[in-house]
Amino acid sequence: MEEDGPSRSGLPPVGECEWREELRQQQSQVEALRDRLVEVKVGMRRSEDDSGRELEHLCRRVKTIATLLAYLKSKARIMAIPHLAHTSCGIRNQDGVGFVDRHGVPLADWSKAAEPASCGAGSDDRAAAEGSGVHKHGDAVEGDGDVDDILKSIRVVTDVMESLVKRVIVAESETANEKEKVRIGLEEIRRKTIQVESMSVKVEEMEKFAVGTNGMLNEMRQRVEDMVLETTRQRQRAAENEQELSRVKNDFESLRTYVSTLVSVRETLLSSEKQFETMEKLFDSFIDQNKVET
Repeated sequence: MEEDGPSRSGLPPVGECEWREELRQQQSQVEALRDRLVEVKVGMRRSEDDSGRELEHLCRRVKTIATLLAYLKSKARIMAIPHLAHTSCGIRNQDGVGFVDRHGVPLADWSKAAEPASCGAGSDDRAAAEGSGVHKHGDAVEGDGDVDDILKSIRVVTDVMESLVKRVIVAESETANEKEKVRIGLEEIRRKTIQVESMSVKVEEMEKFAVGTNGMLNEMRQRVEDMVLETTRQRQRAAENEQELSRVKNDFESLRTYVSTLVSVRETLLSSEKQFETMEKLFDSFIDQNKVET
């Protein structure tokens, strides 16, 4: 009853209003989708333009990176050849000094300096290669962080290669010095070996002489022992001789006393004989006197 009221009053039914409202919403959504589609098409055209420019930019970056890598490869090939590596690093052989780098620093002082800075700071061929790559593709590398990083990496790698060249030269020089020291050491060892062999021969001769001397010493020891025994016997004989001498002295004293006695007796006898002769003469004279008197 309530639904028939509006129909009879001339108002549209409720379902038709809802349908019209929904239709308006759908039309507004279609228009919004149409506007969105237009925006998407415009965005796609812009994206295609941006993609083309980005692709062109990427191509330039790739060409720049390829140029830098080609330079790095050529640098590596140069570093593999000693005299070209020396020329690339500015290393030369100066009379009276030996190897010096591009700054005139001698080989002995290379280890005191920062090798990458001293060797790579003035690398003309590397700067030319990098400059050619940058100027050829200037739009691609201007403000490009990746290319800048690659340039820095190439600088670092180049400096490291040049530093390795210096280290190789230093190592070769040290190796030559060590070889010379080894040669001198071997000569000294050979000389010492000859001296040791000569001393060994002398020691063998001295051992033989010592063996002979030992025999002589044994003989001399035996002779000394014999002489000691002989000396002992001689001492015994000397003691016996002293005893005999003492006995002879005693006998001599006795004999001298006896001789003295005999001498005194002889003198007495001589004196008696003289007295007897005197008496005989006196007796003869007495007899002669008696004969005369008669």
